[in-house]
Amino acid sequence: MARASALTPLGVAALSLLVEEPMHPYEMYQLLIARHEDRLVKVRPGTLYHAVGRLEEQGLVAATGTDREGNRPERTTYTISAAGREALTTRIQDMLATPVNEYPSFPLAISEAYNLPAGVVVELLDRRLKALQEQLGFLDTGEDLLKKKGVERKYWIDVQYQQSILRTEIGWIRGLQDQLSTGELPW
Repeated sequence: MARASALTPLGVAALSLLVEEPMHPYEMYQLLIARHEDRLVKVRPGTLYHAVGRLEEQGLVAATGTDREGNRPERTTYTISAAGREALTTRIQDMLATPVNEYPSFPLAISEAYNLPAGVVVELLDRRLKALQEQLGFLDTGEDLLKKKGVERKYWIDVQYQQSILRTEIGWIRGLQDQLSTGELPW
């Protein structure tokens, strides 16, 4: 059996779906996209099939059967095993409790921004702000829809976390732009 810490984010997402019900990888992919989970984990059909294959090799999922619709290829349906539930629980606990520096590219870009003229930095940050505001608008709309549908908050607290992170980043960038524009931050 695999160590829970070896579970990739995509593996966690796949196991979480299989907690809901048995399904085949393409169904998992469609559900992840429909739920906009691709904003949380990088998901492609091919990588999802490989991830499920690795989970099976590790004894975390088991094939429950195959079916075929028309001329489509056979689809193997999987279910989560007891070991998979244990690994999922342990991995989620680790992820919640232990901060990890994931090395996002934006802090590196900010740390090296002094290599560009201040006006260029302000302009590039304007573009970033626009993209961040679009992402925030998407999440705000999604939150409104989830509330209207009566979906329990525990299923979408990640949306509120992301909104908070985006609002913080937007505020920080605006402050930096002000400092650059007023000369408060000499460049």
